[in-house]
Amino acid sequence: MADTPNTSADIPPRPLPAGHISSQHAMRRKNRIMYLRRSARVTTSQWRRTLVYWVGAVCVGLAAVGFAAAANWASAMCQHVVTWNRWAMLVIIPSGLALSTWLTRTFFKGAQGSGIPQTIATLHIGNFDIVDRVLSLKVAFGKIVLTTIGLLCGASIGREGPTVQVGASIMHAFSRMMGQSNIAARRSMILAGGAAGVSAAFNTPLAGIVFAIEELSHSFEQRTSGTTLTGVVLSGVTAIALVGNYTYFGHTDVDVPIGTAWIAVLTCGILGGLAGGTFSAILIRVSYGIPGLLGRFTKKNPIAFAALCGLILAIIGLFSKGATYGTGYEQARAIIAGTEHYPASFFIYKYLATIVSYCSGIPGGLFAPSLSIGAGIGGWVEQFLPHTTPGAVVLLGTVAYFCGTVQAPLTATIIVMEMCDNQQVTLALLATSFLAFGVSRMICPQPLYSALADRFMEANDRPATTTPRSQTEMPSKPLPSTSEKIPEA
Repeated sequence: MADTPNTSADIPPRPLPAGHISSQHAMRRKNRIMYLRRSARVTTSQWRRTLVYWVGAVCVGLAAVGFAAAANWASAMCQHVVTWNRWAMLVIIPSGLALSTWLTRTFFKGAQGSGIPQTIATLHIGNFDIVDRVLSLKVAFGKIVLTTIGLLCGASIGREGPTVQVGASIMHAFSRMMGQSNIAARRSMILAGGAAGVSAAFNTPLAGIVFAIEELSHSFEQRTSGTTLTGVVLSGVTAIALVGNYTYFGHTDVDVPIGTAWIAVLTCGILGGLAGGTFSAILIRVSYGIPGLLGRFTKKNPIAFAALCGLILAIIGLFSKGATYGTGYEQARAIIAGTEHYPASFFIYKYLATIVSYCSGIPGGLFAPSLSIGAGIGGWVEQFLPHTTPGAVVLLGTVAYFCGTVQAPLTATIIVMEMCDNQQVTLALLATSFLAFGVSRMICPQPLYSALADRFMEANDRPATTTPRSQTEMPSKPLPSTSEKIPEA
């Protein structure tokens, strides 16, 4: 048989010279090298961003500790003045509130108020030029200075609410430093900063996380993986490293056994809800302007009105023998510990002093005064409930009024539980909080901080650029188109 001719398919491939690499293999290796380089750049960038974020959280802890030290010093100096000459407060408080209002309107616009409504509003305002102004480091610095001045002259305010805005401002500044353009990422940083501020201010890390979910964001969906948790942990660790692992009101070892002792739950829940709901309704109404002749005088002469509020605070302080000045922390701690017993007039005077302090328009929070008022209510109620441990009734009164004011039952429960280092009363605290929450909502349908945040957005943002706070909670009325001027109340 004749041999068939050879074709190209029958010719075996010529072996490549030693060290030679095919073009396909070379291309794969080149792509692999480029991928590794890109991955290395991405990893380096991620670690750089993470490091900057960690530094920001530590700075929140440092700011909270420094703020607390300044506030404690101011409160101590105020008490020294009261001890020296209580009549001097008739001059000191009006002058201090007038100075604080002038500085707020002249140098630190946007620093007035608690700080929590502003932080909530920035999580929903679409115009980030406004967010950058409200959460600027200048406003944060002013918040610290002006709140300290308010405590120095004896206003019934706290530092915890302002610490939330300070923490949010610091984290927002680091967010801008990292060049974040994603809106969700920037809001996540703000949320983490506010939560970290609560954690460092009270040394209550769990309460900081719950506060971010329940009060600031109003939605579990707004959390990002680990951002809030990391911020809370790092700021809390920083505070503990500087001042130690302390409890805000010391350790209490009381219990509310199920049975007749739970009459205190019903009593405190109803009284705290009524008082807190009324307080919130008054403050929400005042945020839209004081009616009548006094309201017109306030708009034309805000500094003189602040001085008038200061005079009223001094008169209340004279009637209360100085018990209403400052945060009320010392009084609340003494009532909870059982070392002091104050009459019913204490929480009434403190209630009025806190309303007047808010109406003046100076920077300052409501957390500490609310805890003091609640402790006063509990301390008064306990004398009528001999079958319940007195210290336990005080805790129930504290959580009831606090929840009635802020309408955040989980946050109120966990804050009081962590501040007193007592888990035995958790069930009673929860029951009291939810009862107070229900009673408060009957008087004031919209939560205080949410209503004040709505008011802030009405004056600062257009409806088209505002995102709703949640699917179930919308502003009580449509937001009108207004100028971008930051409100003064």
